[in-house]
Amino acid sequence: MTQQYKIVVIGAGPGGISAAAHAAELDISHVLLEASPKIANTIQKYQKGKHVMAEPSILPLRSPVAFDAGKREAILEEWEKGLAAKGANIQYNAAVSGIEGQEGDFSITLVNGDVIKAEFIILGIGVQGNPRKLGVEGDDAEFVQYTLDNPDDHKNESIVVVGAGDAAIENAVVLAQNNTVYIVNRRDEFARAKEGNLNLITAAIDKEEVECFYNTNPHRVDLTPGQDKPGTFTLKTASGEVTIPVDRIIARLGAIPPRALVESFGIEFPNSDANSIPVLSSQYESNVKGMYVIGALGGYPLIKQAMNQGYEVVEYILGNDINPADHPLLEAKLAALPFDMEVDEILSMMQQQIPVFAPLSALVFRELMLDSTVHVFEPKAEIFQKNDYTNSFYTILQGNVSIEIGPKPIISGQGNFFGEMSLISGRRRSATILAGDDCIVIETPRRTMIKLINSVEAVKRVLDETFIMRTIQGKFAPNLPIEILQPIVSKAQLHQYSPNEVLFKEGDEADCLHVIRSGSVTVSKRVGDKDIPMTYVAANNVVGEMGILGNTTRSATITATVKTETISIDSDSFNDLLAQSPTLRETMELEVQKRHLQNTQLENDKDTGDILSFLMQQGLGEATDVLLINEDACVGCDNCETACAATHEGTSRLNRKAGPTFAHVHVPTSCRHCEDPSCMTDCPPDAIKRGGLGGEVYINDSCIGCGNCERNCPYGVIQMAYPKEKNSNFWSKMFFNVGEKPGDNQVKAGDNIKKAVKCDMCKDVEGGAACVRACPTGAANRISPENFIEVVNL
Repeated sequence: MTQQYKIVVIGAGPGGISAAAHAAELDISHVLLEASPKIANTIQKYQKGKHVMAEPSILPLRSPVAFDAGKREAILEEWEKGLAAKGANIQYNAAVSGIEGQEGDFSITLVNGDVIKAEFIILGIGVQGNPRKLGVEGDDAEFVQYTLDNPDDHKNESIVVVGAGDAAIENAVVLAQNNTVYIVNRRDEFARAKEGNLNLITAAIDKEEVECFYNTNPHRVDLTPGQDKPGTFTLKTASGEVTIPVDRIIARLGAIPPRALVESFGIEFPNSDANSIPVLSSQYESNVKGMYVIGALGGYPLIKQAMNQGYEVVEYILGNDINPADHPLLEAKLAALPFDMEVDEILSMMQQQIPVFAPLSALVFRELMLDSTVHVFEPKAEIFQKNDYTNSFYTILQGNVSIEIGPKPIISGQGNFFGEMSLISGRRRSATILAGDDCIVIETPRRTMIKLINSVEAVKRVLDETFIMRTIQGKFAPNLPIEILQPIVSKAQLHQYSPNEVLFKEGDEADCLHVIRSGSVTVSKRVGDKDIPMTYVAANNVVGEMGILGNTTRSATITATVKTETISIDSDSFNDLLAQSPTLRETMELEVQKRHLQNTQLENDKDTGDILSFLMQQGLGEATDVLLINEDACVGCDNCETACAATHEGTSRLNRKAGPTFAHVHVPTSCRHCEDPSCMTDCPPDAIKRGGLGGEVYINDSCIGCGNCERNCPYGVIQMAYPKEKNSNFWSKMFFNVGEKPGDNQVKAGDNIKKAVKCDMCKDVEGGAACVRACPTGAANRISPENFIEVVNL
């Protein structure tokens, strides 16, 4: 006997539960089909006692079934009670094998052969599918698993968790209570994690409860029969291979979506990318009229979002024009725009007019806009200034902007974007941007854009191609039209290098040049039996052009100092570029002459090369400002530390005695204010900022004391400290011995927590750095990398 319903909901996850409960309370003919014997199969598989979050916190819940953050067991019980109270019609063990028909007359075939008729279908089947494997040799070993049921089953084990998402973080944190736990993150931040989990993992890493390997990939799993541990796990880290003896490897790398099944229903995907999601209307309707997609399959994996969609989609099916739960938030965000349009109309217009956002589904774009800020600028208003350290991404919705670079500004109009250079490289802004007439731009935070780039291949491809074009145009041919540059751009290639990896060696054939997209490199020459560093080259600069211009072999070795990405242009393409731009060759040859002279001076002075090598080894090539002490002149009075403590509420931000020394040059433990600061990578409250043209990196009052910056800093210049009582005046203590020595006062008690402190270059202090001003012999000085060679020569 064929069953007939107005609405058939497939999948009893959060969205499906909410949709069925709402249909039930409205007395609509419906059935909820669940392939497993219980509701919420994905959540049933969560680890025992797992705390389930209710995010986004700013989004109100719109569902007849309650949901608050809590333990897995309590939430499942609440949902079962809610469904029963509403009288929802549920069929368990009802796996769907096929769907045919059209709106008003769908036929749904179950695996057991039953057929169910529906006027409308709501797909909430999730994307769990088959778990993604490690994809390395040995990943089929018995101690490699892809789920975690009960963490209490594991005690005193050595466990590696692979993944940077919520599941990986939650597994690592709970297992760390009784085990030695490592977590492997392929990137340099937990960009995909919910804020609550981000705070959990950073706190666990800070307390050394979990050891994290950033920028690391699995390499190999080996069995070790007869040893204490059943196997080893070899990782490929930024600094080389690391092998860990393990009892267990838990890979939480997501799952392969059930795309083939969904496509068999007639639903289309925008591309062949395995992670792509169906194109949906703002009301969750797919290309198959009458078939709707909600939850993770539609790109919204968060429980609260899925539950809201379950409620809303039933209303849409009934023809009710209700606004989504996020509507009031977006309405307030877009209120300043001079358009007499509804929120959905404005969002649709934005996607039509800004090509980089066109590949996004309407739902994903709504989420992006919730994180973004819309600016309406007056003409000539400065959006950002050259050498600023901001790194957000801008798109032009209306009007145009003037890119102030070179003798003639470049005008960029509606639909274009800017700011991607700093977004990708992490470096300071390369141009000043001024608003034109009727200028409206959308500013999207770096974290949101990085997440988008990592998840939507089409967006990454557009940014990569544009970055290459603008780099070549800006560096070599600002006056050449794009159509002439296009063949050169199409042949350019992207390369990635690990720290200490060689781009090319002295004596190699000069077959290309490299534009450094992110990271940095050192230039070294062979002098006698050792390599002597000549200079340091940061992102947005060029290396390798000397050999091409002279049609010779490489005159130096180029080595990545940190994880580095470059754009290479082959010699033929560069020669074509020289032929198109007559002044380019002259400019480049002058630069080459300058470098030859500098290199010759360094080659003739072994001591200078040794000191420069020492400075580069201390990471000073990444710095914008560094404190150096001439030990020949230093008398060890520690006035520098005392003055720092007096200026910064009793806590000195430098340690004079600590740090390495070469010859008479001492590098104390003090912030370098790096061009691309590691401390800013994972700051949950976004408390670490850059200031003005000085580029000082400082921590504001919103610090929550997670310690993530302290852990991420490779130079040990950040410390966690309690606030201290008001200090006596430094000068009174030094000259008249009156009062308490700064830094010796007692720590405040009560509810205070340790917060991160570091050098801020005395940015708010008249006269500049207190450590330098307090030095009686002039031994302490702050310099920038561009002055290193000059200082070393002196």
